[in-house]
Parts: sequence; structure tokens; C-alpha cells
Amino acid sequence: MSPLSRPSRFRRIGLCVATGALAAVTAAAPALAADPQPVDQRGEAAVSAPAPAPASDELSASALQREHEARQEAQTQNQAKPQASKRTYKGRVIASPYLLLRDKPTRSSKVVGSVKYGTVVKIFCKTTGDNVDGNNRWYLLTDGTWAWGSARYIENIGAAPRFC
Repeated sequence: MSPLSRPSRFRRIGLCVATGALAAVTAAAPALAADPQPVDQRGEAAVSAPAPAPASDELSASALQREHEARQEAQTQNQAKPQASKRTYKGRVIASPYLLLRDKPTRSSKVVGSVKYGTVVKIFCKTTGDNVDGNNRWYLLTDGTWAWGSARYIENIGAAPRFC
């Protein structure tokens, strides 16, 4: 048998890897196919449930906002259960002249707005993030911005917010 007619060890390994990858993709293809939209009595596509929150550890304000809105929508659809009063948290901005609001709880994330010194803000929840002057807590503000502000520059009014 000539050396060209017999595949080399690396060629055989490569062929096995490629075959395994093709088998994995083929097996996963039915799971990746989009489910058809359910159709209601009028023949229109029914509204599907909101997409689940991202699986990453990174806390995105927009993802938390979508999750919060989905919970509120589910609660309004289920009116039979008594509604528990939602706790609102507030704080006062103590950063002078203003507090920068960011899209993630990090100092290097994109600035999406600012709040002037002394402004009272509504806080949805808190999480840990980048350390700012010895404080690693960040608050998700819900005053129409859904942006993160460093807790170092927000003084709590009343109870401290819950964790996200």
C-alpha cells in the first residue's frame, strides 16, 4: 500500500472530529428550529411569552426592565389573586454637581444620562459592581431611565433596596 493511499493519523483524527461536529449539528438542528406561532380563533398569531432573561452574569438594565415589565403583565393578567403592595425605594443624589447614570453597574460602561445633586430618585434594586470610593453597590434607577447609579453617591431615604 502506498503512503498516499493510506490516510495519515492527523487526517483520520480530523475526519473523526469533522464527522462528530456534523453529527452534533444535525442532532441540534431540530431543537434550533423556531416553534410555529400559536394561532388564536381569529387566525391571528397569538402573542408569545416574553423571552427569558439573558443567562450571562452581566446585569443589563434593559434586560431587568423587560423582566420587570413581563412580571407586571403577568400580574395584570392574573387579577384573581390579591395584589401585594410593591415596596418602593427612594434615594437622594449626593454627587456634586451631578451623578452619571450608566447602562451596566461598572465605571467603564456607557453613560446614558445624569441626575443633578439633591434629586430624589426611585430605586428598583441593588447589586454589586465596580468599586467606587470603597463602595461596590450599584442601584438600578427607575425614573424612566432604567440606568445604574453608584450607591456611593445615592443616600437612602428609608429602607435600603432589595438585591436584584
